Amino acid sequence: MYKVDFNSKGHFYFMGIGGVSMSGLAKVLLKRGFTVSGSDNNHSDYTDSLEELGATIYFPQKADNIKSGIDCIVVTAAIKEDNEELIAAKASGIPILTRAEFLGQLMDNYRNSIAVAGTHGKTSTTSMISQVLLELDEDPTISVGGNFSAIKSNIHVGDSDTFITEACEYTNSYHEFHAKYSLILNIEADHLDFFKDLDDIRKSFNKFANNTLDNGVLIINGGIDNLSEITKGVKAKVVTFGEGEDNDCYAVDIAYDDWGNASFVAVYNGNRLPRIQLKVPGVHNIWNALATIAFCIEFGIEESIIKTGLEKFEGADRRFQYKGKYKGASIVDDYAHHPTEIATTLEAARKYPNERLVCIFQPHTYTRTKALLKELASALSLADVVILAKIFPAREKDIYNISSYDLQRELDELGVKSYCFETFEEIEEFISKKCMNNDLLITMGAGDIVKVGDDLLNQ
Repeated sequence: MYKVDFNSKGHFYFMGIGGVSMSGLAKVLLKRGFTVSGSDNNHSDYTDSLEELGATIYFPQKADNIKSGIDCIVVTAAIKEDNEELIAAKASGIPILTRAEFLGQLMDNYRNSIAVAGTHGKTSTTSMISQVLLELDEDPTISVGGNFSAIKSNIHVGDSDTFITEACEYTNSYHEFHAKYSLILNIEADHLDFFKDLDDIRKSFNKFANNTLDNGVLIINGGIDNLSEITKGVKAKVVTFGEGEDNDCYAVDIAYDDWGNASFVAVYNGNRLPRIQLKVPGVHNIWNALATIAFCIEFGIEESIIKTGLEKFEGADRRFQYKGKYKGASIVDDYAHHPTEIATTLEAARKYPNERLVCIFQPHTYTRTKALLKELASALSLADVVILAKIFPAREKDIYNISSYDLQRELDELGVKSYCFETFEEIEEFISKKCMNNDLLITMGAGDIVKVGDDLLNQ
């Protein structure tokens, strides 16, 4: 494997540079003085910001973008083998790294590397930890899977020896990471277009856990089934968090305000910390906060700073993000796309002031929708009304004989009032006629469903 010399100022080319993670990595190199170029199929806010920093970006991806003078090419997992630019890159003889391989090497340059993994909650927890780290004198480098309001970006290039990033299990990309601090928030069946089954996923997380440096710490949800299978072989210190006194870090005296935001007292190894009032709703954010607290204490951060950071945290983009009012209805956007995430978000929404809960859901990928059809319907049934958009294909082709109408039929069997539309324009027209005062409208999904809420608010 090609080894990056981070002390040099070489030329790196990013295939798929407009992605959230890829754009962040490109920005790190730009701010370190490297020459950066790359390609994508479409312009975006991410590509615009990179061009402002001096990157050269080609649209669309094609073979003649690969030119002499490039020292290394970084490729995102979304690039398929038949991509003509990738074929040209391989033929050029220029060293090629996957995004994960490059990120793993980048992390190795930091004394304190932090990798946050789990089926759900990675972005929120990475952002929570980052918020606390920003309260310290040191300046961390932060890479999150969405815009984080505290840094007004998805990436912050700091001056300290601390680096924090999300660690995604898809294609086992996080196996390239050897972090000093590893976090596993939860483990459930997902990405079944890559993994064989839940057992395969659990073996993958065990490998990630074992990659934690021997002098480091693995912070893991103590409620994961057969936890010892995940921690087997780990030489790092293991710290558990979650529900109940069996964990090293747990919460007591939990209460909710009128907006569904929790307050609680965390107990760590028998020591009660100062009471914390969160500004983000839902019980899931208590568990995210407990993971954050466990990390921060192991990192050596004072309790008062932990409290200040967590109480400043106002969420990450597309995580129960309040967008505005439309005809007396509140519009919130959320990235949830797995049944557990959907149910958790809708349960949090139930605590939010509203007369009627309307979920505008865009299923994400054909394989996930087909594999988890009944689970998706069950989770969505927590809403009073469900409006379905077409499946967002992401990396997949429409070859699985599944559609949003199949999900609607499952909802019908559960007695849930649901509607299915082919276009966003039809959804927006329907909402403009049917929305009621004090409705809570949640646009939900990992695709581009956020556009519906934005369009309504811009009318």
